[in-house]
Amino acid sequence: MAPAVRGLKSFVWQKLKSAVFDDFTKEEEWKVMLLDDYTTKLLSLCCKMTDLLAEGVTGKNQIFLCLRAQISLFFPKDCSKVVENVYKTREPVPHMKAIYLITPTKKSVDGLIDDFINKSSSRYKAAYVYFTDFCPDSLFNKIKASCAKSIKKCKEINISFFPYESQVFTLNIPDAFYRCYSPTLEKTKEKDAVLQVMAEQIVTLCATLDENPGVRYKSGPSDRARKLAQLVEKSLENYYKTDERSQIKAKTHSQLIIIDRGFDPVSTVLHELTFQAMAYDLLPIENDTYKYKTEGSGGKEKEAILEEDDDLWVKMRHKHIADVIEEIPKLLKDASSKTKATEGKLSISALSQLMKKMPLYRKEISKQVVHLSIAEDCMSKFKSNIERLCKTEQDLALGTDAEGEKVKDSMRVLLPVLLNKSHDSYDKIRAILLYIFSTNGTTQENLDKLIQNVHIESDSDMIRNWKYLDVPVISSFVSQQNKYIRRDRSKEETFQLSRWTPVIKDVMEDAIENKLDSKDWPYCSRCPPTWNGSGAVSARQKPRASQREERRSSARLIVFVIGGVTYSETRCAYQVSEAYASCEVVIGSTHILTPRKLLEDVKSLSKPKDMVWMKDE
Repeated sequence: MAPAVRGLKSFVWQKLKSAVFDDFTKEEEWKVMLLDDYTTKLLSLCCKMTDLLAEGVTGKNQIFLCLRAQISLFFPKDCSKVVENVYKTREPVPHMKAIYLITPTKKSVDGLIDDFINKSSSRYKAAYVYFTDFCPDSLFNKIKASCAKSIKKCKEINISFFPYESQVFTLNIPDAFYRCYSPTLEKTKEKDAVLQVMAEQIVTLCATLDENPGVRYKSGPSDRARKLAQLVEKSLENYYKTDERSQIKAKTHSQLIIIDRGFDPVSTVLHELTFQAMAYDLLPIENDTYKYKTEGSGGKEKEAILEEDDDLWVKMRHKHIADVIEEIPKLLKDASSKTKATEGKLSISALSQLMKKMPLYRKEISKQVVHLSIAEDCMSKFKSNIERLCKTEQDLALGTDAEGEKVKDSMRVLLPVLLNKSHDSYDKIRAILLYIFSTNGTTQENLDKLIQNVHIESDSDMIRNWKYLDVPVISSFVSQQNKYIRRDRSKEETFQLSRWTPVIKDVMEDAIENKLDSKDWPYCSRCPPTWNGSGAVSARQKPRASQREERRSSARLIVFVIGGVTYSETRCAYQVSEAYASCEVVIGSTHILTPRKLLEDVKSLSKPKDMVWMKDE
């Protein structure tokens, strides 16, 4: 049985259910459901067939959703709601009503209008329209002028974010990185426009969580975080002033902290050795899909989706690779011990035979095989090259070695990596960046020599362009980016090659304990009077189940990072939530980033707009 929908996904599903599904499940008529690309992904993240069945959506009211796949796939003939893609040409079904769950964009609205442009040849009997966000007047008037008589209901449900994980959300606008940081757009309205869009999307997250948080930001040399925080505060005020359904008017027991990406550059390029972060960094995982081959001469390529429906993935994703590589084989041995089907050392091919002989355990073992394969792929990369890099990276990032001795000469630490021919240019660039971050910039002459000697001239902007994120690259570059005073974690148990802790974890803990300096972390709104450190009981032991339930009705900390968030930073949200019984931490960004993708994005910052892929708006 699939696990229950978790956290943010549950909130989104409940809102969709009450705002959309409950509207039409009362009716017995069959209906067609129209989705666009955005709402297809939204449903795929939070809605499963089991959710629909649990709500009594069966028989005549059954909906078959092709989630994480193409909407145009075949649906059973007896389904009462057929799911279609609003962009595609479809056969008319004039005796059926249509439900449109779409984004308020020109492309989606044109798809709606095309279905009713000619009254005599309308594709459907009537339309029930649900927009994910505020519909601009221009599009609304276009609908009114074209097909107003065919529309029986039109609502804005205010869900303009993706619940990526139970405590992680994204706004799905990766091009915001270019629009926020590129100097080529400095004198244009692009930056202000994308910040406004981001603010409105963040407000839909707050509304979905029934939160009206106190908004604060990290002050710095740039005004991005301040501007976004002010826009969010203003949008929150407008939303709760005009939303008649909401009972929330005053500030709730929550905080929203907005941080610029340049605040912690180290965590973006460091090699992480926890399972999820390591896998997404080292393996070609696209759209959360891992591809692997079964063993043997006739081995077939298979795919596995890394998602929270997989309990083993949830259990393992934040563990160190050393623990994962030890635990999964134990689980496999436990499964195989239930039969004498295998003897001796377990292999993936032997486990494949085991699955055939033990159909009752097939699903359980297949998941274990997938994660063992991921772990082995990660370890293969680690042993061949990454292990030698990690000690250098940790020493540069922390400024101390594994014994706690201060690094006296960072260049001496860096050189072995640069001279090693087995390391590719990306890894050398990451090491050079860590050297630069650790020394708060280098000289122009030294940087030029490093780039020339490592032969990375064509990719040198992956290093130079960090200045646009207010990170000092040249030491003469005056930066007002104050370094965050780190917590002492020297007594915490950790692996020698994983001593670095993302700065954002310190921020989360300090925020919960009410230790953030209001000068460096000013509020755009009055601090909620109920937020204080006394309620933030550190529970370095695991909180009891009852404490987790209490957390839901107490404080919530929302952290938003402009320009992308790393998997190591999302892990911190779960770790801090476990450690503090009084507060749940939710983290989000414009998108999830990986080191390689980030370096490419940084490189693109100095390119003209027409040479950079921009999101089709």
